[in-house]
Amino acid sequence: MILAGDIGGTKTNLALYEVINGTLVIKTQQQFSSQEFATFGEIISKFLELTSPEAINAACFGIAGPIIDGHCRTTNLPWNISTAELQKLLKTPNVRLLNDLEATAYGMLYLPKEEFVELNPNAVFKDANRAVIAAGTGLGEGMLFYDGQNYHPSGSEGGHCDFAPLNAEQDKLLVWLRERYPAHVSYERILSGPGIYTLYEFLKESGFAPEPLAMLNIPEGKDKSALVSKCALELKDPLCSKTLELFAEIYGAEASNLALKSLSLGGVYMGGGIAPKILPILTNEHFMRGFLAKGRFEELLGTMPVKISLNAETALLGAAHFAQDKL
Repeated sequence: MILAGDIGGTKTNLALYEVINGTLVIKTQQQFSSQEFATFGEIISKFLELTSPEAINAACFGIAGPIIDGHCRTTNLPWNISTAELQKLLKTPNVRLLNDLEATAYGMLYLPKEEFVELNPNAVFKDANRAVIAAGTGLGEGMLFYDGQNYHPSGSEGGHCDFAPLNAEQDKLLVWLRERYPAHVSYERILSGPGIYTLYEFLKESGFAPEPLAMLNIPEGKDKSALVSKCALELKDPLCSKTLELFAEIYGAEASNLALKSLSLGGVYMGGGIAPKILPILTNEHFMRGFLAKGRFEELLGTMPVKISLNAETALLGAAHFAQDKL
């Protein structure tokens, strides 16, 4: 029996898989609100109480945070997670911790083609390195290194790199962001769930357009970024639509930054929860305009596949397959 997990700042997904004739078959799955638990161990204990598995042979968890020497201090949660503690709790030495983008990247290898949306009409497929980027609660970045035969996932904390403007409008955005985040303005500040509303506030304060009625007097606890997306996609509100277009352009620019750094001739793969929800915006001109805006390297980038994963459980799938492959 294999236990796999996808641990994020908002939710934690856990699932038990059985290996039948070499194929992973999911037996049971549970989702937990990460913020409601003081430790990851509490979630594991709750899951084991609910599912009562006979034995865990191996486990792998994709975690939003850097993995150093079998230990992770989660980025958007006050948790410390260690391989040693999980080995004791699960009573197996076969426990692996992955950065969440390592798990997402590995999961991309097992998705059927119908679970992807291609953004680049001029894409040319090659067996080569692949870049993986995922905007959700935060911004995750990683890659799949191709050694000529197999792909190997590698995580990073690239989402926390410095935001670099593309044009005069984004120059003003950076100045505005420095007032809010004087210590450091990273891509995650805007390419994330909370970041969508941050971009909305910038455009609102710059006088781009008046706020729609739906964005006034928002109740406490309501997801403001989700409301921005709804107003853009359903109501075609100018301010909210511009917010998502700006988000898409910056997302494209950072995706191609990662593509150049990893020389991902095998393509750029997008995970995370945001992309599938705003497909009409990402499949328009704005994302690819930002992606291709690299001067002398526009031609190279113009042939790279750029795929959005529609599978919300790509990281969970990747963790399960990684555990199976490393048994």
